[in-house]
Amino acid sequence: MNYKAPSQCPICQDELHITRMGCMTCKTNLEGQFTGCKFCKLPEEQLEFIEVFIKCRGNIKDVEKELGISYPTVRNRLEGVIQALGYSIDKGEGSC
Repeated sequence: MNYKAPSQCPICQDELHITRMGCMTCKTNLEGQFTGCKFCKLPEEQLEFIEVFIKCRGNIKDVEKELGISYPTVRNRLEGVIQALGYSIDKGEGSC
């Protein structure tokens, strides 16, 4: 069974770092300092939202229908994901 890799230490809550990877087929192991994935650190709820958002091609009206939530809720969830990925929310035009 595969489990989602934890991103925080269960003892001190500090960030965990990937230091070992292995191949299940040939049993080769790699050790070192590996970069993790930003998306892998997101909670399951935010990952599910991103999946629906992409499936709906970013169309907020379609996301509303798919999830059965209001426009402001879609915007709030999207902003939550943006912040969780380490980006700031700029309310002005051309915020990229």
